Amino acid sequence: MSASEANIGYGTTIELAVPTGGTYVYVAEATGEIGIASESTDQVDVTHFGSPNKTREFISGLTDGGELTFDTNFVPGSATDKLLISAKGKKSGIRVTFPNGCQMLANGNRQTYEKAAPIDDKMTGSLSFKIAGEATMTDPTAPRALVAPSIVGTAQVGVVLQVDSGMFAGADTLAYQWKVGGDAVSGQTGTTYVPVTGDIGSAVTCDVTASNDDFATTVATAATANVIAAA
Repeated sequence: MSASEANIGYGTTIELAVPTGGTYVYVAEATGEIGIASESTDQVDVTHFGSPNKTREFISGLTDGGELTFDTNFVPGSATDKLLISAKGKKSGIRVTFPNGCQMLANGNRQTYEKAAPIDDKMTGSLSFKIAGEATMTDPTAPRALVAPSIVGTAQVGVVLQVDSGMFAGADTLAYQWKVGGDAVSGQTGTTYVPVTGDIGSAVTCDVTASNDDFATTVATAATANVIAAA
């Protein structure tokens, strides 16, 4: 018996192009469960006086594309908040990218944007988009960096540098390779790196490789300042 190919939804991303045909923009901090557009097709009763065996007959009618629903961490005035507000009254392009690289592409109209600010919990936003026309599902695509990876910390001997992985669409695994002066540092494939004396005068970067079963994409961070001696 073969193993299941099922996966959790962690890493799924949502992008909107407002209006349709514009540039897709990443919807940051989506949370909870994404309600993927689910089709429903009308069944038209065509029963007539001669229907066989006194049994009702139906034919397929029009198909409703359903809705895309999701929640976000509501950050008033953020880029995501402004994007979602701007979608009011406009048909938007919708791109949902799953961790295996497949994409659901659709057009839709923003129906609701409900915001809540509880006294004792995080602020949230709840969105729904009515799908207009037919949504399509692509084959797996190469991972894309929606937010570029970066290095956090001071390039100094003995001081820990941390790589912020950014955000990739269509990736279920991430791998790291630290470099000093453009050369890979043997064995340094984790999310942190501590510069050594031999690194003084050279800049540090980290290559982040995002992968799914079919593709891999490598993005390099911006270089740090040249490493300086320990304090």
